[in-house]
Amino acid sequence: MSSTSNAVIIVPTYNEIENIDRLVRNVFSLQREFHILVVDDNSPDGTANKIEELIKIYPDRLHLLQRKKKLGLGTAYISGFRWALARTYGYVFEMDADFSHNPNDLIRLYNACYRDGNDLAIGSRYVTGVNVVNWPMSRVLLSWGASKYVRFITRMNIHDTTAGFICYRRAVLEKIDLDQIQFMGYAFQIEMKFKAHLSKFKIIEVPVIFTDRTKGESKMSSGIISEAIFGVLKMKIKSLFNQYDI
Repeated sequence: MSSTSNAVIIVPTYNEIENIDRLVRNVFSLQREFHILVVDDNSPDGTANKIEELIKIYPDRLHLLQRKKKLGLGTAYISGFRWALARTYGYVFEMDADFSHNPNDLIRLYNACYRDGNDLAIGSRYVTGVNVVNWPMSRVLLSWGASKYVRFITRMNIHDTTAGFICYRRAVLEKIDLDQIQFMGYAFQIEMKFKAHLSKFKIIEVPVIFTDRTKGESKMSSGIISEAIFGVLKMKIKSLFNQYDI
């Protein structure tokens, strides 16, 4: 099979040894050809070693960016974006390693940009109600409420503002100044969407079913939530006074 692809999926990992092998094989079994870049934060469980084994099987399609320590979700994606922009990919994806994002939905997100002409396609849990499986009700309400809050404050026409399953057209990442990204937790996801919104890019939500991880441990914390709540207010206020760098 040819290793030429115009789309790369960035998958940040920290202790995902139980999921990464199956995820890679699932993505590479899809009818459309994608490449994968795993950004691993020196996982003690040997995630990077597993990727190196898989690279021998998929030498032109699977790539590894190793970092020396756990540096956060936002910096992992920014490192991945820079890596992708240094190459010829036209479409760059964000995706979790834990199967909360269904690999089969990758083609739908890709088509929403490539075929339908959108600049940003969001795999959305909330655009057609609440499509979340295996979460306790308290967490569903927290996540859904956070997205409603962000939508209200920012005035973005996006139902799932904290979503992390995304396809970017290359032009979006070229336009956004990655050096100016302020948030590194889940607020990173909101900030990227807000900057795309302010830049007048065409954004669409594609309904997906989000299934909570069955293997490995969640990285969610109260600090992540508070960063999102207060960070959004700060972003919006700065944008009103034209002090917000895109």
